Amino acid sequence: MELKDFLFELPERLIAQRPLPERDSSRLMAVSRETGITGHGYFRDLPAYLRPGDLLLLNDTRVMPTRVFGKRTGGGKLELLLVERISSSPSGVEEWRCMARPGKGLKAGSAVFLEGAEGEVTGRDDEDLFKVRFGSPINLERIGRVPLPPYIRREADESDRARYQTVFAGEDGAIAAPTAGLHFTPGLLDEIRKKGVLVRSITLHTGPGTFMPVRSERIEDHRMMRERYSIEREVFDEVVSAKKEGRRVVAVGTTTTRALEASAMGGLQSPVLSGATGLFIYPGYGFKVVDALLTNFHLPGSTLIMLVSAFAGRGLILNAYAEAVRMEYRFFSYGDAMFIG
Repeated sequence: MELKDFLFELPERLIAQRPLPERDSSRLMAVSRETGITGHGYFRDLPAYLRPGDLLLLNDTRVMPTRVFGKRTGGGKLELLLVERISSSPSGVEEWRCMARPGKGLKAGSAVFLEGAEGEVTGRDDEDLFKVRFGSPINLERIGRVPLPPYIRREADESDRARYQTVFAGEDGAIAAPTAGLHFTPGLLDEIRKKGVLVRSITLHTGPGTFMPVRSERIEDHRMMRERYSIEREVFDEVVSAKKEGRRVVAVGTTTTRALEASAMGGLQSPVLSGATGLFIYPGYGFKVVDALLTNFHLPGSTLIMLVSAFAGRGLILNAYAEAVRMEYRFFSYGDAMFIG
């Protein structure tokens, strides 16, 4: 398939720049894969689309404030996005994989100066990210900023530390929020549980691959950056039970979907419950785990719209997106949501 097959017209005014005051007041479009019918409401209406016995799976990754600013040798300004801590030692030495701007001229041996920490570039990895070793721990809570995605055209402020984070976030490691989860409130989760829905968590640490554009015309030529995930054995056993009993596995977000599907690549009986996945899901993929999907509205030509097109059909998704544009739904991270059942 070609990149142009996943493009659509999106007015810039529909790209949400800030969250709504209440998490569950976002709009919700419901799409039936069986009938093609769409419905419209609000996120707080989600329990109406869930069934007793459904297994609802959340991504509990926590976004770290990993956008940091400093200087390079010679005094030039430098911005780093710390993607993943590779190692840390009792003496306080830390090594990170990171993106750099500007990256031109950075090479092994280059010095990096942050507030309270001095580092040295040790090279690049197989995904072309810089590796930087710091001689002391980086106090991210003090010097780091929330790494808002590039389509939010403003600087992160203090409110983003709470709102660009799910209410169930627990495991440090993400540089981007699992945005379908941003709409939930503790009260709404309680209501869902009271309906007889099982609510469980898994972890996939969202990385920069979420925002990396597809540059190849043939989408099959695109390569996803790896992201770390983990699923507890007890949770995966509940997934297997749900599948055997014909109960739905409902994934909250594309990150949850990728973790579940990656774990079951070799079949439900021999799962890989932790590791790093570069699974790229696009039309033609055969889903092994996920039966229903809750997700936000995604960028034209992104790997995320390709995933939802694989799940529901490209024609159905592009028609639903055209309807969302006509009805002025809010798009992307701080935007509205879609339930595909």
